[in-house]
Amino acid sequence: MNSTTKPGHVGHPSHAAQQNFPTLNGCLHIGGIPLTRLAQRVGKTPFYAYDRSLLIDRVKYLRHILPDDISLHYSVKANPMPALVQCMANLVDGFDVASGGELKVALDTTMKPVDISFAGPGKTLAELTQAVAAGVIVSVESEREVNTLVGIGDALGMAPRVLVRVNPDFEMKTSGMKMGGGAKPFGIDAESVPQLLRRLGGLGVDFQGMQIFSGSQSLNPAAIMEAQSRTFELAFRLAQYASAPVRSLNIGGGFGIPYFPGDQPLDVAQIGNHLAQWMPRVHAALPASEIVVELGRYLVGEAGIYVTRVIDRKVSRGQVFLVVDGGLNHHLAASGNFGQVIRKNYPVAVASASSNAAREVVSVVGPLCTPLDILAAQTELPAADVGDLIVVFQSGAYGLTASPTAFLGHPAPGEVLL
Repeated sequence: MNSTTKPGHVGHPSHAAQQNFPTLNGCLHIGGIPLTRLAQRVGKTPFYAYDRSLLIDRVKYLRHILPDDISLHYSVKANPMPALVQCMANLVDGFDVASGGELKVALDTTMKPVDISFAGPGKTLAELTQAVAAGVIVSVESEREVNTLVGIGDALGMAPRVLVRVNPDFEMKTSGMKMGGGAKPFGIDAESVPQLLRRLGGLGVDFQGMQIFSGSQSLNPAAIMEAQSRTFELAFRLAQYASAPVRSLNIGGGFGIPYFPGDQPLDVAQIGNHLAQWMPRVHAALPASEIVVELGRYLVGEAGIYVTRVIDRKVSRGQVFLVVDGGLNHHLAASGNFGQVIRKNYPVAVASASSNAAREVVSVVGPLCTPLDILAAQTELPAADVGDLIVVFQSGAYGLTASPTAFLGHPAPGEVLL
């Protein structure tokens, strides 16, 4: 931590947030800029701000921890801000997109189309046509998609590049969202994949390999390692049915970040060592295959903050409410309405507070006419008033584009990459 940081001045954000966004001279900084000055530069609140140096550092860390023969891909859905995606294009080996809109963002960067894959269970005819014409890889998730791609390839005179997305016969334990195992809309059930792999050999498609992904947002390295082991074993079994070598095996990621009190950062070193132990066997079984780890939240989540301004301070029956100019319409996840079963507070802070500011228990609420619009419930912060800036940390992933920005007609927030 910077020696001039004064942790007591900005509430109780996580230790990681304190390290990433130091408080200097009583004001929180991002990208070396005081947040109060950045708000003037942006010209309005609320806004999201992302620190490119933190993105660079996170990728460098992973390159150091993961085996050299692992390719690192960015899942654009985590944060599709065009400037941020271009920044990531200079750092990672490939992109994964989940819509035609994300595909356009990815193709507008310097990332080569051959290093872009397109996943998602409901790709339209237009999106599949765009993907084939662009030369990106399509992760097929149904027989319907396969048949549609064959027709598109015939019409364009091109062999569609395809991965088979497999719905595995196992789940990732202790993951925030289970993306595979059981009945799922994602991918093709593992027991149906052998028949499809045999069929692909006669359809005129360019078979690339498989994508096998079982869960996301896990802070348990043992659960991630078990899922990786089972993924490799499943891939080895399925590869025997393919009529062409597996050239790419996307094993997903699932790496989580800490959001709430008691969360411990993921021990990625254990996962790196586990993958290193697997690589000799993987290369022996799939000698032509590139092994891809695909991450979204872990790459960008801790590099971003959401900044909103207090527009009213109210006391209701002894409880203090700070009403701010942005809420669940901009940051659904922080409000607790994006997958939380029991609502918990994201780490929050007052951007600038004097060293002798009294502390108080407050609730930070948005401007929307719904009781769901809560950014922090009953949390201790330095006393704040109208005009002060409130910061929500861990906001670099699934923030703006995962929120109902049209709800109640409030203006959209700004975004800036520093």
